[in-house]
Amino acid sequence: MPGLLTADSVTELQARHRGAVLVAGSHGGRLAAYYASRAGVHAVILNDAGLGKEGAGVAGIAALEAVGMAAAAADCATARIGDGADTLGRGVVSRVNALAAACGVVPGMPVRDAAVLLARAPTPRGTLASPGEGRFLLRAAPPEIWALDSVGLALPEDAGRVLIFGSHGALHGGRVDSAIPVPAKAAAFHDAGAKAEDMTRLPALAARGIPAVTVSAASARIGEARSMWDSGVLSQVNAPAAALGARIGQPLAELFGRAFPV
Repeated sequence: MPGLLTADSVTELQARHRGAVLVAGSHGGRLAAYYASRAGVHAVILNDAGLGKEGAGVAGIAALEAVGMAAAAADCATARIGDGADTLGRGVVSRVNALAAACGVVPGMPVRDAAVLLARAPTPRGTLASPGEGRFLLRAAPPEIWALDSVGLALPEDAGRVLIFGSHGALHGGRVDSAIPVPAKAAAFHDAGAKAEDMTRLPALAARGIPAVTVSAASARIGEARSMWDSGVLSQVNAPAAALGARIGQPLAELFGRAFPV
């Protein structure tokens, strides 16, 4: 029978996760589902990220059916996003795909019980295609503004740039070193429908003097940084961002355009 493992982020999966039932702190969008599928896990439970615009927070749960992987999502109100152990310990299932349902997993079930049932799921028959994650230059005039679909796509040359991440605003397992790997000019994240106190990347970056904000789940698709730029509306701001004029309810593009004029 497949074993049960947790991970704070599907971007950190290793060879030991192959073939396991995985409970991860990542959102349930297409990009996270792709990472889980690529890693060869047997079945997966992710965070529903508040469902969000166009249901992007759980789009990956349904997509995994195409490759025969049973998948479910935990209600973001029941467990901290970015924390696999907390998801296993406190999470309650909110969404399931047909393969998970066939194993007996239903909304309202504790994640721990659902994970046991998912060990019975059939072995996936393929790997989910990449949704086309990427890095996109939004403004070439300095400071450059870049859209990155995942924090894992940041490069050393991104130091000093304004970075919009499709990732959620929580540290992985509370680890401060997982905030962002470069000294950005400013940063934006998705709030994944989480409580303000769970968006731990914001105070961590404030301690480094980096303005950081989140956009609301209802305003932009998680895992898609360009969606955040096009329609994202601020839901939380840290102190350095507030000093730049950031305010809740403001369009993200307006904030960065005014704070960093050409």
